[in-house]
Amino acid sequence: MDTNILLETGTNELEILEFTIEDIHYGINVAKVLEIMPYEEVTPIPNSHPFVEGIFMPRDTIISVINLRKCLGCEDADQKNGLLFITNFNNLNTAFHVDAVLGIHRVSWAEIISPDSTINSDGAGTATGVIKYEDRLIVILDFEKIVAGINTETSLKVSDMDNYISKDRSASPIMLVEDSKMLMKMVDESLRKAGYTNLNTSYNGKEAWDKLVQMEKEGDVLDKVHLIITDIEMPQMDGHRLCKLIKTDDELKNIPVIIFSSLINDDIRRKGESVGADDQLTKPEIGKLVGAVDRLVAQYEEARKKAKKD
Repeated sequence: MDTNILLETGTNELEILEFTIEDIHYGINVAKVLEIMPYEEVTPIPNSHPFVEGIFMPRDTIISVINLRKCLGCEDADQKNGLLFITNFNNLNTAFHVDAVLGIHRVSWAEIISPDSTINSDGAGTATGVIKYEDRLIVILDFEKIVAGINTETSLKVSDMDNYISKDRSASPIMLVEDSKMLMKMVDESLRKAGYTNLNTSYNGKEAWDKLVQMEKEGDVLDKVHLIITDIEMPQMDGHRLCKLIKTDDELKNIPVIIFSSLINDDIRRKGESVGADDQLTKPEIGKLVGAVDRLVAQYEEARKKAKKD
């Protein structure tokens, strides 16, 4: 899909594809969207999840089609109307059936408001944010959560941790930045299973940055944070902007940063490299995440010991 995607990284902006279902306006980050196309007839699969319409095969690739109307609790409409947009995240291509696509808008993450607890109680909702654009509200949907509700292993392969050998790593404080309460809980539990029990959590980049600035003022940030794991897509401040701020700060730049996101592809990887990320992993790879944490924390702590001796 050819879009005017942002070339500069760390600007805290994104492009949103706006679409409708039953005249309600929704949005998805353009970085997830590969293609938009007229609806094509799909082949139903017996005993599949009720949200899955079936499969189709554009250009020799089999792709599952999810009926977004059903996911959002709307009544069924004519299955042969509407549009499909094909997405790629968590190393998976998935198509979503929607009523109409209205356009693409460039916005700032700072303009996106997180849903309050009445909308997203205990992380049960499927909205990650809401933005007012011109005269309407656009609800940003959590597509990872929608797909994970069909198959949990698409979000995090928690089974990768079954054979992981745990040891006490409580002396290594980790900052975890993730806006999804569901994924925050899963990553938190996986890190604790590995022995990283000293965790400082934030639900967006701005909250994490404010904490780092305060620790820096107090003079002990390098002792309180030995590594940062951050998502990319977050209201208020995204992970690329957070990483750029950290890596351009004279004191904080030595803290390793891992970008852990559903969006990692070649283009996003180049953006992560441009803002100084020490490693980048896609979200299903929880086992690889813990391995990367082990490696980078060991390097950081060894460098700290050497610096203190010198």
